[in-house]
Amino acid sequence: MKTFIIEDKQRIESIILHCDVCFVGIVDMEGNPYVVPMNFGYEDGIIYLHSGPEGSKVEMLEHNNNVCITFSLGHKLVYQHEKVACSYSMRSESAMCRGKVEFVEDMEEKRDALDIIMCHYTNNEFNYSDPAVRNVKVWKVPVDRMTGKVFGLRADEKP
Repeated sequence: MKTFIIEDKQRIESIILHCDVCFVGIVDMEGNPYVVPMNFGYEDGIIYLHSGPEGSKVEMLEHNNNVCITFSLGHKLVYQHEKVACSYSMRSESAMCRGKVEFVEDMEEKRDALDIIMCHYTNNEFNYSDPAVRNVKVWKVPVDRMTGKVFGLRADEKP
């Protein structure tokens, strides 16, 4: 099975927009990897996330705001030979984005970011009370680097 690099930014963005969850990699206070699944929104090269206003993730990001965010979809077990274990692979597509988290403090910008996140999941319109907006930590991640791959293709298949 082969892995192909996706060069087309629109195709990478399509992977992102078709995912319902992303995995956010952070570095903890001891320098160890810490990965957490999160809901998200994406618009114009920026990933938006949200969390509680405090906690271990926020502390880690205040210490080191670098993140790696991974998206993956289309998982399907494939093989070349049914009885040969090493011929099995998982067909899928993935996107990986790197950037630095910026915490959004402006109330209107927070509302706009929350709308982008909610728009990823539903077409409903929402109102946010001031206490709710004050009590949420909104993360803005301008994407510095974006890569994509297709996994598990047979040699005769095109990505």
